[in-house]
Amino acid sequence: MRVLMISDVYFPRVTGVSTSIQTFAREFVDKGHAVTLIAPEYQGAASDAESFDILRIPSRYLPIDPEDRMLRPRQVRRHHQALRDGDFDIIHIQTPFFAHYLGLGLARRLRVPVVESYHTFFEQYFHHYVPLVPSSWLRGAARYFSVAQCNAVDALAVPSHAMLDVLEGYGVTTPARVIPTGIELEQFSQGDGQRFRLKHGIAPERPVLVHVSRLAFEKNIDFVLRVLARVKQRIPEVLLVIVGEGPARSQLVAQARALGLAENTLFTGYLNRDGTLEDCYRAGNAFVFASRTETQGLVLLEAMALGIPVVSTAVMGTREVLAGSEGALIAEDNEDDFTDKVVRLLSDPGLQARLARGAVAHAQSWSAPALAERMLGLYTHVIEERAGQTATSEIERRAA
Repeated sequence: MRVLMISDVYFPRVTGVSTSIQTFAREFVDKGHAVTLIAPEYQGAASDAESFDILRIPSRYLPIDPEDRMLRPRQVRRHHQALRDGDFDIIHIQTPFFAHYLGLGLARRLRVPVVESYHTFFEQYFHHYVPLVPSSWLRGAARYFSVAQCNAVDALAVPSHAMLDVLEGYGVTTPARVIPTGIELEQFSQGDGQRFRLKHGIAPERPVLVHVSRLAFEKNIDFVLRVLARVKQRIPEVLLVIVGEGPARSQLVAQARALGLAENTLFTGYLNRDGTLEDCYRAGNAFVFASRTETQGLVLLEAMALGIPVVSTAVMGTREVLAGSEGALIAEDNEDDFTDKVVRLLSDPGLQARLARGAVAHAQSWSAPALAERMLGLYTHVIEERAGQTATSEIERRAA
């Protein structure tokens, strides 16, 4: 099978979408398929070294978030003939911005079916970035936007049943399958927490919490900081390591200072998945997470695969990731309960050890190869459906 993916984001821009694309593409290649990814070019980024092809397109900055890029349509058009020669079987759109419309155009031009992954809960996203417009208007626009885009493709891949329920509630009628992103269990079975602690001057006995995500307003990291302030009252030496970058970073740093947490927080920026990120996870006594908008929550699985107990709320996709897990304490969406569970975990080494074993066991069921097979099954179904429709149309044309 020859798969053409297109996305508005990819590494070095660190997001769950980037990780999902890389994970699926690598698995497809390992299984004997060919993948080409169309993605933005990032100035100064290192050259790609992947098992699949990456076509970098010159792009422009977006004013609302300098980390994001806008694909230049004219630059994509320059590659039309080469893409036509690629003899692709299917197009997979990964993001709903410029890549969505460019992907639809390519699907028509190449005469192949198109599927789209729906990674983001936009109803809970837009109001953080367009503050002058009433949130009710933005929610309505997000719903309209989602329905129009989802109903324009042949099939959808969504990372959780919670997200599928949202889309069906909007009125999306396109066939959809729940296909989460898997994790590379071999990669997330290694890591040296002591190495990370030594590098950052963290004492071996100091209780450490880890949070990994894009530092965006919708990630609810301000809630985590308020919880940290409460935990500090009971465990004064606690440290929260916050990994990531994003538009909310300066506000979060200021909030930490205002709460008297300057000595209890460490903002590392992005960490590479070359062992550095894995070391950071392993340095933690617990992983903490409270996002209300996750359509999946890959970082929870990464932490658990490395044997790190989790304290998290269970909302949207995180509810499904944590379902049945014996490696997590699920907290209510309030600061008191979350604080109590963090303190309980940090104060009980036996509980930490038991949850660590349960976390590793739970992560095994989310392997990347198994979930890649599910995505390939969706591709095959969509391709066969299109072939059947084409054959029927040809028969009807001849009969006429």
